[in-house]
Amino acid sequence: MRPSPISATVDFDADGVQHGFLKLPVSHDESAWGAVMIPITVVKNGDGPTALLTGGNHGDEYEGITALLKLARRLTAEEVTGRVIIVPMMNQPAAQAGRRTSPMDRGNLNRSFPGDPDGGPTKQIADYFTRYLVPMCDVALDLHSGGRTLDILPFAAAHRLDDLDLERQSLKGAIDFGASTAIMMYELDAAALYDTVVESQGKVLVTTELGGGGTSTPASIEISERGVRNFLIFAGITEGEIQRPPRQQYVEMPDASCYVQSEHAGLLEMTCALGGLVRQGEVVARIWDITRTGAEPVEYRASRDGLVLARRFPARVEMGDTLVVIGEMVDTLER
Repeated sequence: MRPSPISATVDFDADGVQHGFLKLPVSHDESAWGAVMIPITVVKNGDGPTALLTGGNHGDEYEGITALLKLARRLTAEEVTGRVIIVPMMNQPAAQAGRRTSPMDRGNLNRSFPGDPDGGPTKQIADYFTRYLVPMCDVALDLHSGGRTLDILPFAAAHRLDDLDLERQSLKGAIDFGASTAIMMYELDAAALYDTVVESQGKVLVTTELGGGGTSTPASIEISERGVRNFLIFAGITEGEIQRPPRQQYVEMPDASCYVQSEHAGLLEMTCALGGLVRQGEVVARIWDITRTGAEPVEYRASRDGLVLARRFPARVEMGDTLVVIGEMVDTLER
């Protein structure tokens, strides 16, 4: 495999604070010798662990982007033992467009890993993270939220892994992030995720969902900033006391039955509340036919007891859209 076409304007081994770019040459109609310029900050102080902090894996998820832009502006080398690599907008073209996917090639970065140096811009970005940035880190935090189409109860998550020690470390990181909910997350399509690349290299990975609706709120930004601060303390890179909420709940997502997905198109009527509890068989959503009057709605029911973790945000629904996500409340996530 050839070297990545992406080059960095920062020196990853130099002490101090550096603000620069990951430069990906792209020739297009508006710039024959152009480049995608992905902002990056490196804060380093001597020897120690490396944390890779990322947001904007999807360009319409603003909570993580905002928190990392703020961190990149304020974090000093004196606060750090080791190294912090901050990439607030992994998929810079998508973030610039305010879209989930890149306008350059329609690429969904978080479905493009491990990437390809000979692919389109999105696959080239994925390849650079896979072969260059992830190998540098000891721990990784990837900040997500629901974007324009989902509203999600703020949580931090780890995954069930064959490597039980790595699973335990990742779970501790998710709990220490300090959201009111910590989750063992089941992914519908894990093979091409960034998470899977990080975990397959034996690195601790914590992911989040921190709100949604294509916006941010004071509450979601506060959770995001506190979580990033806590994560750096968890990693042993900065000093301080981890700040946890007064009450933290644990949720297991054991399989795909957690996801209630639409088999109809129409107008969504939610009958459950985000963060509320539902019972198996309870109606959680209705879809109304907007092509005629007098038609009965289609009812969708919970397949399990649990906590409503996420809901579709727009009222218009197409076949295949996720309507509701339900997780099982548990006393512990350890095994």
